[in-house]
Amino acid sequence: MFIIHLNYKVPMYLIEKYIEEHRTFLDEYYAHSKFITSGPKLPRTGGIIIAACENKAELMKIIKEDPFYKNNLADYTITEFKPNKGLFKD
Repeated sequence: MFIIHLNYKVPMYLIEKYIEEHRTFLDEYYAHSKFITSGPKLPRTGGIIIAACENKAELMKIIKEDPFYKNNLADYTITEFKPNKGLFKD
């Protein structure tokens, strides 16, 4: 699994122009069971996505489809982890 930290590089009014496209992107990968949860950081300086991808290469291919990535609106920090406790099934 992966934790994706998005950090906005531009003012919020530019983020808002692409928010619907970004949500459509998220919905697509929820439908494919690649994203587990997501949401904005508080304060709203970016967002977090928890992803269940096979490997980092697969995740990077997905991220490159994000309108925030394609329009250079956010930086992405990716942390891979192996969950061993939580409200999930192996």
